[in-house]
Amino acid sequence: MAKTAIAYKEKMKEISVFSLICSCLYPETRKNLMGDFEDLDIKPINKRASGQSFEIILKPTSPVSDNAHCITAPPKRDISLEDIQKKLEAAEDRRKSQEAQVLQALAEKREHERDVLMKAMEENSNFSRMAEEKLQVKMEQIEENRQAYMAAIMDRLQEKERHAQEVRRNKELREEVTA
Repeated sequence: MAKTAIAYKEKMKEISVFSLICSCLYPETRKNLMGDFEDLDIKPINKRASGQSFEIILKPTSPVSDNAHCITAPPKRDISLEDIQKKLEAAEDRRKSQEAQVLQALAEKREHERDVLMKAMEENSNFSRMAEEKLQVKMEQIEENRQAYMAAIMDRLQEKERHAQEVRRNKELREEVTA
């Protein structure tokens, strides 16, 4: 069955699309065309209103053509022990090379992970240090502001106290003058 299908495909390749169209349009040339193929028999089927139809029948292949299509395997050469040993050594070298590449890739990946971790730790410590410095500056500013506020309050209290003493003195002086 497979040989029949292959032969059918080969014969269909031989018939060009142009000749097929021509055979549909000009039936008299089609009859001449149909007789050219030895392994292919084309029979017209009843004409229909939609166009023409035909049946392609493949003839059984001859024993001569069957041998022509047979592909023989290349002759096997004798493989010596040295050849086998060389192939095994080459395979071992490839395996070791591949293993080394995998190990190198893993080492590079670990190195990258280590670098990323170190960078993250450094950034974290820098952030902590900067936050601590900002907090320290803020605390110093708050302390300075508090001391300035306390000094201002003390100045006002002293001013009030001086004013109160002055008022008392003026009152005493008035009482002395009136008395």
